[in-house]
Amino acid sequence: MRLGDLPASRGDRRAPAARAIARPKRSGAFKAFIVALVLVCVLGITYAALYFSGAFAITSVKVNGADHLTNDEMAILAAVPQGTTLLNVDTSSVANSVDRDAWVADVSVNRIFPDTLEINVTEREIAAIVEVAADNAKVTQMWAIASDGMWLMEIPARDSELGATISPQIYEDADRVLHITGVPFGLTPEVGTYCADGNVNNALAILDGLSTELAEQVKTVTATDAASTCLTLDNGIEIAFGTAEDIRDKERIVLQIMADNPGKVSYINVRVPDRPTWRAV
Repeated sequence: MRLGDLPASRGDRRAPAARAIARPKRSGAFKAFIVALVLVCVLGITYAALYFSGAFAITSVKVNGADHLTNDEMAILAAVPQGTTLLNVDTSSVANSVDRDAWVADVSVNRIFPDTLEINVTEREIAAIVEVAADNAKVTQMWAIASDGMWLMEIPARDSELGATISPQIYEDADRVLHITGVPFGLTPEVGTYCADGNVNNALAILDGLSTELAEQVKTVTATDAASTCLTLDNGIEIAFGTAEDIRDKERIVLQIMADNPGKVSYINVRVPDRPTWRAV
């Protein structure tokens, strides 16, 4: 028998079968990948078509939480371009635009399909009205200030042309809160900035530190200088309070003197809380 006529070995006979087994096959996972890829492409094309079309056009802007800003003012602040859709609206830009107003402490913008843009606003509240001397102390301007010291706006006369355009809530709050008076000439408030006047900030700190029991009785705060800050209660009692230090101790002494001498007190001095004095009517 010649060498070339020898039958193939067992290993050689199995080789084709082994190679057949080792040949890669298209698995179910691969098919699923192809299907998913096609689906993503279809969705992407569909979204792009909708994005550049007029679908889901914004026909309504819903504002929540804006009591001191009118609808017209909110529309100007939001500045949503005509023809904008829920798909192409820049919600961050809208939020940043609204947030630039001094009344706005926080804002979020949401899409509500099919056609509504929702703007949720958290407003600052008026903590006090600061009576600011202007025009060489010839006139007095009424400035609303928030508890965090931000100047909100100069409040126009209620019967003025400008007064007719602002939210009635502003006047309701201005009537409710106390006034900070006696501020030395030279204070120049600017909307959207934080107050840098030490006398006004001291008065705000005192009001913020008082408990509700006494805070609700304060009608005016005279802030000629921090050391001589004086509170006037709605019953006429004057309290020489001084700086915003030891607030709770000073408050406790004031309440105790008034409780021990009902209807008899006209003046209390707690600038130095361990040496309080008071004067009868």
